[in-house]
Amino acid sequence: MADLIFTRFKEGLGRGFFDLPADTVRCALLTNAYAPSASHGVLADVAGSEVAGAGYAAGGRTLGGVGWSTAGGKAMLRANDPSWTEATITARYALIYLAKTVGGLTNPLVCLLDFGADRGVTGGTFTVRFDASGVLTLE
Repeated sequence: MADLIFTRFKEGLGRGFFDLPADTVRCALLTNAYAPSASHGVLADVAGSEVAGAGYAAGGRTLGGVGWSTAGGKAMLRANDPSWTEATITARYALIYLAKTVGGLTNPLVCLLDFGADRGVTGGTFTVRFDASGVLTLE
């Protein structure tokens, strides 16, 4: 589940800018050089901290299986776990963003997941495993 939901995303939801199951939702990986801030609004704000290495392309991966579910008065955004094969990378965060321009925002940020420590792989598969309750939960 998301450790940080970006403020501009919350505002964009209220303004009707986003339709996550229909939008292109992507996952990028960030290094420990990133200083999380809810005030960051677009991919360009964090791009300097994006992972670089074999098997990883800038901008990350498009997420499949994106959809909403509800339970117990909560709405949960769900998606398939993204992975990068034959990768040699180290990441601290998974960044969820939208590949679109809307409301003056190009590639608006959705949420950030903190792994709690650096995670890496050398010549293997790096997978982001989303929480069973979803990528993010709105209560």
